[in-house]
Amino acid sequence: IRKYIFFNSLKELLRAKLIECGWKDQLKAHCKEVIKEKGLEHVTVDDLVAEITPKGRALVPDSVKKELLQRIRTFLAQHASL
Repeated sequence: IRKYIFFNSLKELLRAKLIECGWKDQLKAHCKEVIKEKGLEHVTVDDLVAEITPKGRALVPDSVKKELLQRIRTFLAQHASL
């Protein structure tokens, strides 16, 4: 249960950080660009996911990645027996 609570809070932190840094808005704009370029009738959800996933990963700020990694390391160090 501790792991579940930790990862749930980590997920919420990530969501908040991504909204705070404008990641969500940037990705939304990219989706609109892709749909505009290819045409709504010619884009499937799978196509859109394949197109935006690399950009979405690249847009996550290093500071957010480092903070999450540090929190994970701290949790694992404190709960090594789990």
